[in-house]
Amino acid sequence: MTVFYRFDGKMYINITNGCPCDCVFCIRQNGDSITQNDSLWLEHEPDINEIKAAFEAFDKTGINEAVFCGYGEPTVRAEMLLKTAEYIKQNSDMKIRLNTNGLVRLIHGGFDISRFKGLIDSVSISLNAPNAKRYNEVTRPSFGERAFDEMLNFAEEMKGLGIETGFTVVDVISEDEISECHKLCEKLGIPLRVRHYVTDNESYT
Repeated sequence: MTVFYRFDGKMYINITNGCPCDCVFCIRQNGDSITQNDSLWLEHEPDINEIKAAFEAFDKTGINEAVFCGYGEPTVRAEMLLKTAEYIKQNSDMKIRLNTNGLVRLIHGGFDISRFKGLIDSVSISLNAPNAKRYNEVTRPSFGERAFDEMLNFAEEMKGLGIETGFTVVDVISEDEISECHKLCEKLGIPLRVRHYVTDNESYT
C-alpha cells in the first residue's frame, strides 16, 4: 500500500482514493500510478499509525516539501489530513502543500477552514473552468453547479488565512476559456497555473 511516494523531488501523500468529482482529465483513467511508483490504489484507507509508520520508513533524503495529492481528494479525509500534517510538522522541517478541489465544506458540512492555518503552507486549487456551467461539465462534481462558487469561496478564505494560494486549470478547455480563467484569477488576486493534459502519467504535477 503506497501512502508516501516521491515525485519531482517532493514527497507526495496518498491517504484516500475517494473523490466527489469525476474530472474529464483525471489521471486515474490512464493507469494506477504516477511515473515509476507503485500502485496508488489503496487496499484500505490508512489509519494514523499506518501513516506514521510509512512516514518513518520513507526515504526523505533531499525532500523539503510534502504534498497532499494522491489518487483521491485529500479533504475527503479532512481529519486524517490534519493529523498527518501535524505529525509531519512535528517530525520534519518540510513545507506542506495541499492539492485540492476546494470542496471540503460540501464534503463535510460546516468544516472550519481556519483549522488549516499553521499546518498547510500552500494550497493549489483546481479551478478547471471560468464559470459554474463549464465547471460542472469538466469537473462533474456530485454537488452540481453550486460547487463552483464554493470552490472560489474556499480559495479566497485560504488566501485570507495567509496561506499561499494558487489555482490550476488543465488545457482540456479552449484558449478563450483559459483566458477567461486568467481574468477571473486576476480579479481574485490569486495566480493561475495552466497544466498540460497528459495521458501517460509521466509528467504529472
